[in-house]
Amino acid sequence: MTQIADVAEGTAIGRVGVVGAGTMGIGIAIVCARVGHPVVICDLRSETVEAGAEKVERFLDNSVTKGKLEPSARDRALRDLTASSDLADLEGCDVVIEAVFEEIRVKRDLLGQLDEILSPEALVHSNTSTLSVTDIAAGSRLPERVVGTHYCNPAPLMQLVELVRGQRTDPTALTRSREFLIGLEKRPVTCADLPGFIVNRFLVPFENDCIRALETGLGTVESIDRAVTAGLGYPMGTFRLLDIVGLDIHKAVSLSLYDQLKDPRFAPPPLVERMISAGQLGRKVGSGFYEYEDAGLLGA
Repeated sequence: MTQIADVAEGTAIGRVGVVGAGTMGIGIAIVCARVGHPVVICDLRSETVEAGAEKVERFLDNSVTKGKLEPSARDRALRDLTASSDLADLEGCDVVIEAVFEEIRVKRDLLGQLDEILSPEALVHSNTSTLSVTDIAAGSRLPERVVGTHYCNPAPLMQLVELVRGQRTDPTALTRSREFLIGLEKRPVTCADLPGFIVNRFLVPFENDCIRALETGLGTVESIDRAVTAGLGYPMGTFRLLDIVGLDIHKAVSLSLYDQLKDPRFAPPPLVERMISAGQLGRKVGSGFYEYEDAGLLGA
C-alpha cells in the first residue's frame, strides 16, 4: 500500500470533500469552490446538506452581484458542486476536510470511515478549533496524512488558517496542505498542537470578557462592538462574530478549552446559556445579539 510519505510534495489537489454542512463546513466549501476545486459537501442529514448547497449558491450569487466573482466562475463552481448524504461519494477526493461536531469520538469515528473510502494518498484535514490533532488522527490507520487546518470564522471572508502538525503527521502532508491553503488564497500560520492553538487562546477569553461586560452593564451590544472595531481595529465586532459562529458553538468551544486549561476566563458566562435556552443562537436562526431578516450565512 502506498503511504502518504511516498507522494511527491508537488502533487496537485483537485477534488475536495467537506464533511459537515454547518456554518464552518459550508464556509470552507465556498472557499474551495470559488477558486475552481470540484467540491463534494457531505452531511448524514439530507435536509442539512441540501440547505447547505443552497447557501453556497446564494453566497456565490451575491459575490457575482457585488462584482467579487465572475459569472463564469460561479457557474463552474455550481456545476462542479455535489451535495450528498453518503460518505461513499467522497471517493476520489484528493483532500477531505472534516468540519463535524467538536467531539473527539465523532471525529475519530469519521476518520476510521474515511480510511475505507479514500485512497492512501489523499489528505485528511481537521477543522478542529479546540481538540488535539494527534488525538483525532488516532482514529485513522494513516495518522501521517492527518493535518489540522483551522479556518477562522467566517471562512469565506477571513484569510487566516491555522496549520497544525500532529505527532505523527508526515512533513510531506504538511507541505502539501500549506500549498493547498495558499491556492485557496489563504494565509496559513503554523502552530503547535496545543488547546485552542493561537487564535482561540486569545479570542475565546476576549469574547467571554465582552459578554461579561454586557452582563454587568458596562456597555450595550452596539457600543461594545463599536469600541472593538473603532478602538481596537478589529474587522468585526465581538457580538457580530458570535452571531456568525453561533452561541451553541461558542459554548462548546469555551467548555472544551475550560476543561483542558482550567482557566476561568474560558468558562462561558451565564448569558450564553440563557440565550441558547431562548433559541437565540445567532445568525443561523435569525436572532442572537442582533436580529436578522435573512437567516443563514452572511453575504459575500
